Amino acid sequence: MSRVPGWLGRLGNGLSEMGERLDERRAEVEKEHTDAEAELPPADPEPPEPVPVPVTIARDRPDPALAVPWGVRVAAEAGWRLLILAGTVWVLMRVISAVQLVVLAFAAALLITALLQPTVAALIRYGFPRGVATALTAILGFVVMGLIGWFVTWQVMANIDNLSDQVQNGVDDLRNWLLKGPFHVTEKQINQIAKNLREAIGANTDQITSFGLEGVQVIVEALTGILLTAFSTLFLLYDGPRIWQWSLKLVPAAARPAMAGAGPRAWRTLTAYVRGTVIVAFIDAVCIGVGIYFLGVPMAVPLAVFIFLFSFIPLVGAVASGALAVVVALVTQGVVTALFTLGVVLAVQQIEGHILQPFILGRAVRVHPLAVVLSVAAGGMIAGIGGAVVAVPLVAVTNTVVSYLKAYAQGTEPAPRLSPKPRGATAVSSTPTDSPPPDQAP
Repeated sequence: MSRVPGWLGRLGNGLSEMGERLDERRAEVEKEHTDAEAELPPADPEPPEPVPVPVTIARDRPDPALAVPWGVRVAAEAGWRLLILAGTVWVLMRVISAVQLVVLAFAAALLITALLQPTVAALIRYGFPRGVATALTAILGFVVMGLIGWFVTWQVMANIDNLSDQVQNGVDDLRNWLLKGPFHVTEKQINQIAKNLREAIGANTDQITSFGLEGVQVIVEALTGILLTAFSTLFLLYDGPRIWQWSLKLVPAAARPAMAGAGPRAWRTLTAYVRGTVIVAFIDAVCIGVGIYFLGVPMAVPLAVFIFLFSFIPLVGAVASGALAVVVALVTQGVVTALFTLGVVLAVQQIEGHILQPFILGRAVRVHPLAVVLSVAAGGMIAGIGGAVVAVPLVAVTNTVVSYLKAYAQGTEPAPRLSPKPRGATAVSSTPTDSPPPDQAP
């Protein structure tokens, strides 16, 4: 029997055993690999590949913010802020116009209080209780103002007949002077002017009548304003410090020390303005009244009182009262007396502008003439004569407050720590008793 088939059988058996061992080893390796993958943390799913988006590159177009010039950007930033401020001021003006009578009455009360407060403070220093001092000062002040009004009315009513005759004679003299004067006015032209005046009056009869009916409403409003002014003045004289302390509580705590220091300075400015204006107006009235009295102008004393009252309206009041005196002199005494009256008025006004106001008012209430003109014009447009009266003191007080707040922000003007005792014209508590000092304010 041959040996070859036995050898082949043994080789085949060896290969079979080797194949089985390889299969077992492959199974062990796969098992180890599977266990290792089970022990690893789960891998994040692969994100989908982004879809490419076509991008257009504008090489000649810069950033829009960089394309706007710096000056225009600054103007735009300031512009919208100015628009907000203008809107706020407009709303404030609308509110003031809606309650114009109350605002003017309170402003008049502040001016009268600034004039009478030194008297109250002096009486308190002499030992009078505050209520008694307030009552005496208020009664004296209102009696004096009432007597002035009664005196002017009495003088006008007492001289109205004589004045009408003098006016008629003055008109005739003026007519003759125009006919014979250097202007070569003919009698036909004068008659035509008189005819035009009569026709104008006849054509506007309805308007004149309606104005007379509106005068009743004006009188009622004037009486209401007088009562509000008197009532407010009494409370400001008696309870001014408490009102100031209560007003400070409306201010945010961070700004309270600054306002506590600005308030007394504003009050001193207002007091100095009112006191100086009264003194200057009195000197103007006396000087012009004496001058027109010696010139023979009728009703010199009532005209002097009108000059005193109109002097509280800067610039415009002096011109209006001076023009009234010149017109009365013209229609009653003639052209020559009117020219002399004009010379007296101009001389007194020059002395007032260059000597009296700088010396009496001083630097405390110095306001530039342009600011005076603009403020008077704006006040007159907003609230009439009352607005023109309070315009300049409002500007002076605002200037004082802004200057102090600016200095306080820079650290050169510290706010007062304690409330000073009432004294003189500034008898108003500067800081509420419950407000912290500046270094402790939140």
